[in-house]
Amino acid sequence: MSAPGYDAGPVAALRRIAFLLERAREDTYKVKAYRSAAATLLPMSEQELAGHVEAGTLTTLPGIGSSTASVIAEAWRGEVPARLRALEEHAGPLVPGGRALRAALRGDLHSHSDWSDGGSPIEEMAFTAIELGHEYLVLTDHSPRLKVARGLSAERLARQLEVVEAVNEHLAGSGFTLLKGIEVDILDDGSLDQTEEMLARLDVRVASVHSKLKMDPDQMTRRMVGAITGSTMNVLGHCTGRLVTGNRGVRPSSSFDARAVFEACAEHDVAVEINSRPERRDPPTALLELARDVGCLFSIDSDAHAPGQLDFLDHGCERAEAAGIDAERIVNTWPQERLLAWANQ
Repeated sequence: MSAPGYDAGPVAALRRIAFLLERAREDTYKVKAYRSAAATLLPMSEQELAGHVEAGTLTTLPGIGSSTASVIAEAWRGEVPARLRALEEHAGPLVPGGRALRAALRGDLHSHSDWSDGGSPIEEMAFTAIELGHEYLVLTDHSPRLKVARGLSAERLARQLEVVEAVNEHLAGSGFTLLKGIEVDILDDGSLDQTEEMLARLDVRVASVHSKLKMDPDQMTRRMVGAITGSTMNVLGHCTGRLVTGNRGVRPSSSFDARAVFEACAEHDVAVEINSRPERRDPPTALLELARDVGCLFSIDSDAHAPGQLDFLDHGCERAEAAGIDAERIVNTWPQERLLAWANQ
């Protein structure tokens, strides 16, 4: 996503600032201020906006404070806002490595919207993916058991699929497709937390463990292998569930027979996710190398909960490069047609 030029306008400047703040993992309230201001401007005519700028009354509008008003006024005058200029100075690659793999990625198989625990509407996630050069993005909001994340019931998921179709109709001819997906919970017995009927309607299915992460290792192994061998899942999400840093604290890895799990993945054509969130770095390096040696496919995913986090892919690409994983084994380097054929074989 490149920086807007001096003539890009206030909405583009506000969106770019929000993107860069999310990318840098700044506090949510800071990001929300810029996205709220952009939402306020969107329905306004140029004449109405000009009137507020010239009269100095921007801050009387809902969602616009002194900081966002300054950005709007500067952009309206054709200037690059000072806030944006300062952020752009530090907006290079998030990490130095993995650049060739990053260029090879065609899309992202794990992302969330405000339908579950993401912070932005579906269309904003799609527009940002386009600006990043993606050919596809899989929308993978949570399944119903994860109530804390507003997981989608079968009925809500069915409604979401209609929205995805409407977004794709609007984007027809853009070279980009928003794919229908889910991050479905792997339940205690290895079954998946969504109806078979709904899972069959999706393009890609990420399955993850979110509960009872301290389960006995033998039970956790049976749980994960059961899901891999007995369901329609395509990607094993953040396999250990660990947290290594961040405002959610730290959490140790789940214990399971990783070789048995990865051998099941290799046998059943399930990709192991390289989760690119900095607080996860999942799988740990030793397990990533084991999955490589076992012969697994991989998916480098952002697990984005906000548009700026879609750029977290840099982190996963650096780790995959360091582990010597060939791009051909990374399913989101594949063209969309091949990806969908694999996911629905």
